Amino acid sequence: MKSDIEAYLSERKELVERKLLELLPNLNDDSSGLYKSMRYSVLAGGKRLRPILCIAASDAVGGTVENSLPLACAIEMIHTYSLIHDDLPSMDDDLLRRGKPTNHSVFGEALAILAGDALLADAFYLIANEGFTKGLRPSILIEVIKDLSMAVGSRGMVMGQAIDLSLEGCEDVTLEASECVHTLKTGALIEASVIIGGRISGANVYQLSRLKSYSRNIGLAFQIIDDILDIEGGGETGKNRGADQRKRKVTYPALIGLEKSREIALRLTREAVEALNGFDEKAQPLRELAHYMGGRRY
Repeated sequence: MKSDIEAYLSERKELVERKLLELLPNLNDDSSGLYKSMRYSVLAGGKRLRPILCIAASDAVGGTVENSLPLACAIEMIHTYSLIHDDLPSMDDDLLRRGKPTNHSVFGEALAILAGDALLADAFYLIANEGFTKGLRPSILIEVIKDLSMAVGSRGMVMGQAIDLSLEGCEDVTLEASECVHTLKTGALIEASVIIGGRISGANVYQLSRLKSYSRNIGLAFQIIDDILDIEGGGETGKNRGADQRKRKVTYPALIGLEKSREIALRLTREAVEALNGFDEKAQPLRELAHYMGGRRY
């Protein structure tokens, strides 16, 4: 029997995937293979945690799934773009993603790059188009675009990847440097997902500040658990186990060990839940998502 959070994740994942199927281009005369490459990675599976966080944050402040779902899907498209590019031979050079061959392994490096580029651009088109259709105020729509562009550009995810690459193989990396990589490369998009969900549904300044604290804590906890899973395994990664160690990546377990890393992930999860103390029962999915993300089995 599924737990409440497992049932919630399953239901919301199904909603997201149905909407993605509807939103993604699928032209029969696509001789270039671009749309096939895009759909291959977007529809390859995964837990859809970022769009689900967006929906849950919207729910927490009284929003509706109907309004948050299109923007949540745009976030998943951006996340998928980042995975396609991270897997490239010039980046992390991975052959598996979500248990399947990576995009460039199937479609070639050039088309994989273009598929990622297209998903990023199409996501912002979707935000503008769907936001207008759903009646979002222009001022809110601009803030959403600012949130997301900051999260994925040189102030966020892309910078995190650049720093991560620059630190590979370094012997004297600090825990602060590792936290910086995690916060930018993984945490920034998680934070944007939560903030955007709250913003589009009328969250006030206090609620947005609490959602930011929540998301920053779960973003770091999530990546620390990923670092642990890379060493100890677990069927949910869908990637080659031990990749971080082989590439001498900067990770929490490499710097402070597995046990201390677990303790930090648990503390961050607790602090994330505490950040929601001012919210009512509508925020319960966010609380349970924090425990789920920070307590994945390893």
